[in-house]
Amino acid sequence: MTIDQIVNETRSLPRDVVAELVDRILMESHGGQNAEHSAAWSAVVHSRIGDIRSGKIKGIPAEQSSKKIRQIVGR
Repeated sequence: MTIDQIVNETRSLPRDVVAELVDRILMESHGGQNAEHSAAWSAVVHSRIGDIRSGKIKGIPAEQSSKKIRQIVGR
């Protein structure tokens, strides 16, 4: 398959499936992640999601985060 064919195939998939595919491709290209680290990150992510949902912490809007990133990298 060509890259264009793969991209075309992903258009019919749900967004969460595409996100998982991209994540797995990136992980494989960087040597993967061991189970212990994966479990630890999962725990952190779930904890932070819980904090946001409960109102304990407030999220930062994507536009604000993107602006800050562009400032840091000079774009």
